[in-house]
Amino acid sequence: MDTVLQSRSRTVTIGPEQPFCIIGERINPTGRKRFAEELRGGDLSTVVVDTEAQAEAGADVLDVNAGIPLVDEAELLQQMLTTIQANTDLPLCIDSSVIEALEAGLSVYEGKALVNSVTGEDERLEEILPLVAKHGAAVIGLANDETGIPETPQQRLEIATKIVKAAGDHGIPPSDVVIDPLAMTVGADTEAVSTTLEAIRLIRAELGVNMSLGASNVSFGLPQRHVLNAAFMPMAMAAGLTSAIMSTAPVCVESVRAADLLLGHDPWGASWIAAHRARQAQVA
Repeated sequence: MDTVLQSRSRTVTIGPEQPFCIIGERINPTGRKRFAEELRGGDLSTVVVDTEAQAEAGADVLDVNAGIPLVDEAELLQQMLTTIQANTDLPLCIDSSVIEALEAGLSVYEGKALVNSVTGEDERLEEILPLVAKHGAAVIGLANDETGIPETPQQRLEIATKIVKAAGDHGIPPSDVVIDPLAMTVGADTEAVSTTLEAIRLIRAELGVNMSLGASNVSFGLPQRHVLNAAFMPMAMAAGLTSAIMSTAPVCVESVRAADLLLGHDPWGASWIAAHRARQAQVA
């Protein structure tokens, strides 16, 4: 089952037989005080820098979040999306919990976007899914609901099943639902990654839909986060993960592309060898 995303001029396909889809996480003011202040003042220069840097680093899709206090998020998100689309042809993931912002973002997006995200709460499903269907987008569905974050893989599967069914009721096919099985930090729970990996396996076996994670969550609060994230990605890919909102730090991207090769998603290592030759050419 493939999920197809599009920009004005590029198509990216997420699927179990496709190379892993890296969704760059950087265009997000959360935890970035200076960036938030720039955005609040109408300065989008860092948006352009982050767009170009992530594209060059190997991102396939870019996540775009405009969630900062004391701004009109709908207007800011529109401005950011318009700016980004003028500087890259990568498809975009529109990231907001505010319905008005999602509506505004989808109205200026040129192509088929990925909406981040909906949960299994009935109210959120009824608010967001009609909007996704109206704009012909795909959507990330987080495997949590009114009761919070489920502790067991089976509970996460049950919520994922509910989201896929609700999406179908709104005319959204399973191929346009990307489930997030939830990545939690091992700094707070040593079993967190094992739980996530088992949830990925269950969802792959039972639903067959594509999946994504906020991959950097696994290392939150710990030192050498990029190293931990890079170790986690091949494990998740082997379990059935097909995309992730993640860092485009070289160690993370290289671990994903190496896993693509080793898992048979880079036939004859063509992309791996091409990337190596490109790096050699730059050094020369």
